[in-house]
Amino acid sequence: MNLRRFFFVFLSLFILQLTYAQSQKIINIPEIPGYKTLKCDFHMHTVFSDGTVWPTVRVQEAWAEGLDAIAITDHIEYLPHSKDIVSDHNRSFDIAEPISEKLDIILVKAAEITRSMPPGHLNALFISNANLLDLDDVKDAIKEARDQGAFLLWNHPGWKSQQPDTTLWWDEHTELLENDMLHGIEVYNSTSYYPEALDWANEKNLTMFCNTDVHGPIGMSYKLKNNHRPLTLVFSKSRTSSGIKEALFSGRTAVYYDNTLIGKSIYLEPLFFASLEYENKPLELENKLSKIIKIKNNSDVDYELNLVQPGIGFDVEEKIILKAHHVTALEISGNSDEVKEMKKLNVYYEVKNLKIASDENLVVTFSFNN
Repeated sequence: MNLRRFFFVFLSLFILQLTYAQSQKIINIPEIPGYKTLKCDFHMHTVFSDGTVWPTVRVQEAWAEGLDAIAITDHIEYLPHSKDIVSDHNRSFDIAEPISEKLDIILVKAAEITRSMPPGHLNALFISNANLLDLDDVKDAIKEARDQGAFLLWNHPGWKSQQPDTTLWWDEHTELLENDMLHGIEVYNSTSYYPEALDWANEKNLTMFCNTDVHGPIGMSYKLKNNHRPLTLVFSKSRTSSGIKEALFSGRTAVYYDNTLIGKSIYLEPLFFASLEYENKPLELENKLSKIIKIKNNSDVDYELNLVQPGIGFDVEEKIILKAHHVTALEISGNSDEVKEMKKLNVYYEVKNLKIASDENLVVTFSFNN
């Protein structure tokens, strides 16, 4: 590295350290029964491949944004800064690890296997030695990662540079899947959502991911003041690297970008209700009377609800938004004499911004005492 480039990198690092040293954002996504909800980003780059920041910056950014875990996934095959930075493939992890321990950010050792389609780009998470992945044959590289115990995910499957016309599942991906060399898939990458990937995840039992694939400073890619980077939510038994690895292999994740959550209903439904507080004392609703239920949403997500079917013996609002960190009034009105005799009033809402398939949203049931 020449003196001028070294000075530039040092100055950038110093400025970013000052920026990120003062405060940490809190991301309000609740725990679900039996698990901790960890906020993670498993796809990012540094100057040790085609990124523009030093590895320590990735950790400082993650800390400032309230993340729990990250993976620096520098390319094995694509090293455009190699004339200025000469190193092996493990170096970015080695540099970032001390500050990750200091800031209590879980740093997953990883690398990106970068090939043409098929099979495209794959991230290998929880590897032991990235240098051993530097092999000519892509199957040999993926097999080596698998033999190191890696979790392997297919990155940006609908990336236009590799699949310009149609997002396809190739025979090579079936072969990888059948040989324990493909475990997950990015449903969302950077700013792109891939509905095909969501359906493949459901059909083929692949773990869902949502990652930034960030190359420059994170603040230049996303407006972070009132928002968050794309995140993979991991429902882990513990806030540890081993806990995350077990959760990924078990498929316990959700996609979180903008104001949208995507995942399996067995995780999204408890997450939705864990976000809410409301008093469920008997309403004592009668015909031609109205009652108000105050619902407090403690999460960062504005839940957008559409009524699925009319109530029996009562009317309820067809559309309602449970705003983040607000209390919303839900009005229920009796429309027949039979409502007075009902012990439970069940209200069925579709949550428009909680997706469980490309063409299906989560349906939740509020069961109010009467």
